[in-house]
Amino acid sequence: MLSRVADSLYWINRYLERAENISRFLEVSEAMALDCPPGSAEPWLPLVDATGDRRSFDKAYPSGSSKDVIHFLLLDQDNRNSIVSCIAMARENARQIRDVITTEMWEQINDLHWNLQKGETIWKEPPQEQLRIIRRGCQIFYGITDATLSRDLSWLFSQLGRLMERADKTSRILDVKYFLLLPIPEGVGGVLDELQWITLLRTAGAYQMYRQSMQKGITPISVAQFLLLDPIFPRSVRFCLQGISDTLQQIQAQPVMKQPDDLDCLRGQLLARWSYVRIDNLIEGGLHQAIDQLQQDLNRLHCLIEKRYFMSADFPRTSSEPACALSSFTA
Repeated sequence: MLSRVADSLYWINRYLERAENISRFLEVSEAMALDCPPGSAEPWLPLVDATGDRRSFDKAYPSGSSKDVIHFLLLDQDNRNSIVSCIAMARENARQIRDVITTEMWEQINDLHWNLQKGETIWKEPPQEQLRIIRRGCQIFYGITDATLSRDLSWLFSQLGRLMERADKTSRILDVKYFLLLPIPEGVGGVLDELQWITLLRTAGAYQMYRQSMQKGITPISVAQFLLLDPIFPRSVRFCLQGISDTLQQIQAQPVMKQPDDLDCLRGQLLARWSYVRIDNLIEGGLHQAIDQLQQDLNRLHCLIEKRYFMSADFPRTSSEPACALSSFTA
């Protein structure tokens, strides 16, 4: 497979996963805002932090209102991480490799892109419905990919991009929300306390599976444990790291070298570290510090993947994304 094709497949799925995550974040925050004072930015600003774009947002939108946050994350074409920008860049990458992806995949991503242009009927819908349409459009693309793409290298690089982005966003939203939602002593166990943690779980698309898995009351520690360490929930960090490791091993498709290189070492170390750690140890050592280290490790892993598979002397970078463009959130 050409480096540029693998690069595009990886980023198509990263961008669509990013757009889907942001649409879910906004959708849940829209509902949460109903319980806040009109115009309050309380449920909104943490979303900007979760995308790692707070500096750009503060510069472009000094007032920092809820409407500013929504526009920045949904429609701002100057923001490379906005939903419309992500889908546009995913479409551009897909356009460059139309002979590799299936016709159904191209039609779905192309329709999704054009349906988000100014004047389209989606913008006449209520805000919640707009975000639901976008989220479903991304999920339909995943389903079409699963149903029509052969399980070859194209599939593997698609999966790799999706899992990398999913691990990144789950850890980011937990890092931001966890410290904002840590309750004051008198609020522990109250109705508002539980509603806030339910909101965090819904933001990560994890509420129903958490209830089925944990079968106990909602607490900050149990939420962190589920989102970080659950081995079977598809959006947990541990599940994603397992998938990343398995996918990289299949892509390599050759015996392990006597001396593993940096990518192999980091892949194995990350999986082992997050597979054999208890939530109590993470809390004791500082949950933010652990997640911040994870973010740095994911960034390093991305750069090593890019160096090995995407940066070829014969096929220089042509796809629509920045090199090693992940940023680490610092609370």
